[in-house]
Amino acid sequence: MQATWGGSHVDMDTGKAGLPGKPRFSAQAHVGRWLSPFFLTCAVYFLLWSPENQPSWVGALIKCLPILYLVVFLWTVYPGGGYSLLLQGALLCSAVGDSCLVWPEAFLHGMAAFAVAHLLYLWAFGLTPLKPSLLLPILLASVPYYGLLLGHLPPDMVLPLTAYSLVLAAMLWRGLARGGSTRWGALLFTLSDAVLAWNIFVHPLPHAHLVVMTTYYAAQTLIALSAFQSPRLKSN
Repeated sequence: MQATWGGSHVDMDTGKAGLPGKPRFSAQAHVGRWLSPFFLTCAVYFLLWSPENQPSWVGALIKCLPILYLVVFLWTVYPGGGYSLLLQGALLCSAVGDSCLVWPEAFLHGMAAFAVAHLLYLWAFGLTPLKPSLLLPILLASVPYYGLLLGHLPPDMVLPLTAYSLVLAAMLWRGLARGGSTRWGALLFTLSDAVLAWNIFVHPLPHAHLVVMTTYYAAQTLIALSAFQSPRLKSN
């Protein structure tokens, strides 16, 4: 069902899970305007963050603001699409994970929240097209990396991080198979997590925090923007 508001067509229909719903506003040129607050919240976070900052709820909120705004963005543009709702759920879980990671003692809780986010992304991306051939390069890249990483983990972290790594690899597979901006979002998300884990457990990396958060925010944005793509792009 459609209505007209301010010269723009408003689509009230809902999409199916795994497929992008129809945007409330048909003019995709407005995406940049809608995302302006997102870039502003990212700038605020990077300007205020300092390695000397003590964990606090204010710091957690500032860190989560860009992700929470993406939820508002999708809810506004795609209020009822099943695909959009799954993305919004994943973003909310990611915000919970972001908050937990502000406190080092809550690392496992943050990892669990992100694992749920990846499962929701998996549900959204679906299994079509399957493209099992993508599994080989993913395994060739991830197995050596995680083999090196696991040798530096505390014993109580081995099982949780192994489980998380499998979920992340599955999300990467389905993101690559879906194509479009989802492909690049899944790749950047994986890169962000890889740099974060190496920086925490193996060896501190120069400018690691900047790399981790830049690739992370970019990844979430690209995945959120996949809601604008035609279902036909899934096989691109």
